[in-house]
Amino acid sequence: MTDMRPRKRSNVYAVLAAVPFVLLLVLLPLATLGAQNQQSIPDAPSASRPFPKPQVSPTSQPAAPEPVQDQQQPATTDSEGNQQAPAPPFDMKTVPEGGASKEGNTNSRDELFTVSKNVNFVQVPVSVKDDQGHLMPGLLPKDFSILEDGQQQRITFFTSDPFPLSTAVVLDLAMSDQAVSRVRETLPALVGAFGQFDEVSLFTYGNTVARVQGFAPAQNDVIIQSIKKLQKNATGRAGGVPVTAGPMASGPSVNGHSIDPGAQATVNAPQNPNLYRPESHVLNDAILQAALELGRRERTRRKVLFVISNGRELGSDASYREVLRVLQTQGITVYAVGVEEAAMPGYRTLQKIKLPGQGYGDILPKYAAATGGQVFNEFTRTAIETAYNQVTQEARNQYTIGYLSKAPMQSPTFRSIEVRVHRPDVKVIARDGYYPLPPAK
Repeated sequence: MTDMRPRKRSNVYAVLAAVPFVLLLVLLPLATLGAQNQQSIPDAPSASRPFPKPQVSPTSQPAAPEPVQDQQQPATTDSEGNQQAPAPPFDMKTVPEGGASKEGNTNSRDELFTVSKNVNFVQVPVSVKDDQGHLMPGLLPKDFSILEDGQQQRITFFTSDPFPLSTAVVLDLAMSDQAVSRVRETLPALVGAFGQFDEVSLFTYGNTVARVQGFAPAQNDVIIQSIKKLQKNATGRAGGVPVTAGPMASGPSVNGHSIDPGAQATVNAPQNPNLYRPESHVLNDAILQAALELGRRERTRRKVLFVISNGRELGSDASYREVLRVLQTQGITVYAVGVEEAAMPGYRTLQKIKLPGQGYGDILPKYAAATGGQVFNEFTRTAIETAYNQVTQEARNQYTIGYLSKAPMQSPTFRSIEVRVHRPDVKVIARDGYYPLPPAK
């Protein structure tokens, strides 16, 4: 009998030897397929290997990216197309402080002009100060509320971006020569307080009003030369005790009638020969003339009337009420530097007393309060120069709030404004109302 055990062992060895070739034939296609699929699977994201950008089929048209919104516009997507917080329920234009470029400023002012031209849009510059008198930056629209004639208004425009200034400078030459001389020394600092995008005009007044220079860029040689000429030639009135009686009181006369047409401005009528009447001090007329020229400047600029005076008013043809209406209709803010007696302690108490034939002691605080401005009462040269810079900085860096008034544009009546800031211990400075412009034809 033949022994079969060696043959069985050799068959097992043959099968085992064939297994690797079978596995190779099975796994080789799978490995090839895996390598092909591996090309379409991205690696895990990391700082050095971010996800690759998806490939766009040449037959498909990708959506055009939204243009980058100007910072004056509330955007709903960023520059990469990522979804952001939803826009507010109304079309509010918000610019953070110092956040807009020069181009953004221009676009914002152009848009503001378009809105105010076509609808009953009200623009209100607002200064907010803390309990130490410093301007408060960083406030948002939610920190403000505004009322017109006691009715809550919806804010549709808000920015804290600086505006270029259109400023009419009004210099009082009816003050004493000593006071005018002190002011004259500070005029170079006045030019330096304005920026390259500001424009300035110059007026002087005493018993009449004179325009020294029309509007021109503040850093232009025309303005600089006009200031130098004013610094050289401006003089005030001579001091001394007024003559109220005697042969020198009435001046030259013929048959009892004065031949000096200006005599009645300094000496009272013959029935009161001993009562001194001061010379006219036409502050109202000066503010009115400057305001009428300011009203013709671009609405996209901040309109400021800057008075350097002791604030006295006597003999103007225009009344305070008439001039104030022009200021409130044109959106002009009055700032002032009070000098001479206006800067003296205790003078504010005396200014409230109006004596017959003597005019107002100081009318500038009334103009400033009604238009949202401020008066800086300074006496020394250094303090006056500092006040110039304060005025321009505050006028340029105000919050600007806008809303659409519900009142009819045809109504010429005065509309009161109240601005509230929802912060403790703050002082809010804004105009107390306005007269609407007549509808554009």
